[in-house]
Amino acid sequence: MDEKEIGIYENVLEFISLGLSHILKRIPDTSKSKVEEIRLRYGTPLNIYISNSDYFVTEEGRLTTEASQGRIVGKKDIMETFQLISNYSVYAFEEEMKNGFITLKGGHRVGLGGKVLYGVNGIETIKDISSLNIRIAREKRGVSEKLIKFITDGPNKVYNTLIVSPPQCGKTTMLRDLIRILSNGDRLFSLRGMKVGVIDERFELAGVYNGMPQFDIGMRTDVLAGCNKRDGTIMLIRAMSPDVIAMDEIGSIHDVEAIHEAIKAGIRILATIHGDDLDDLISKRSLKILLEEKVFKRYIFLDNSKGVGTVKDIIDGNTFKSIYK
Repeated sequence: MDEKEIGIYENVLEFISLGLSHILKRIPDTSKSKVEEIRLRYGTPLNIYISNSDYFVTEEGRLTTEASQGRIVGKKDIMETFQLISNYSVYAFEEEMKNGFITLKGGHRVGLGGKVLYGVNGIETIKDISSLNIRIAREKRGVSEKLIKFITDGPNKVYNTLIVSPPQCGKTTMLRDLIRILSNGDRLFSLRGMKVGVIDERFELAGVYNGMPQFDIGMRTDVLAGCNKRDGTIMLIRAMSPDVIAMDEIGSIHDVEAIHEAIKAGIRILATIHGDDLDDLISKRSLKILLEEKVFKRYIFLDNSKGVGTVKDIIDGNTFKSIYK
């Protein structure tokens, strides 16, 4: 039984209404260490996700697949939880709420569902909250060590690398650990520590809370949190002289422009994207440009066939042939 993982879960319960947190404390310890998401939706059963499977939670803290047995989440549960998450000061989190989430201490992220209000500059806030998705952040150190020999060539050369996987298959966790290793350096892999710039647009890579990263991303890493990739790339190039820039979940044409700017400046790129295989990437118009230009020299494909973060294949970006199997 992993006491640390259980502790992470129980710390998250501090941000959930008293009525629901008492129930969630009763679930089995073996489940506590594996919970990925806690979902609160007004008028529906209390719902948690474990290893990509969802369960309802009864009043007694039992896990069930029968919705009729689950504890129904009321408006009071939602409002009390939202007050705890926002520390009773919604205005302090307005900027994050525009993006549909709030980041908690520990790097956990809470997705928000409700009424979206627009202003002259776009989304202003979300009100009348009707659902909350609490994603529990679990830092996994060492999970990327098996990839180092594939993405490096010598003590200070990194290949431009794109990590590809469907949602919740570990791509962000894998990227975070790569950032840590490249930033700190590692004698085992004959790696010197590198300056790494992280553009953490969605507050997931570094999990910044009150200005401080909640995850270990290395001693030579600089973070721009809540910044879009195009602006962040320019800022890092001008001010931080990074050897490597890391960014999560690319996809737009603006992200492609940011990558081109970094490449022109001689900076290496580590990035992630949602996808299943090369054909899937080719079907994305903006990514097709990067494939044709052979910008990325390594494509790492993950799935959860043998658990989250399973390396399915590694493709050479020049030949588009496997170098893993």
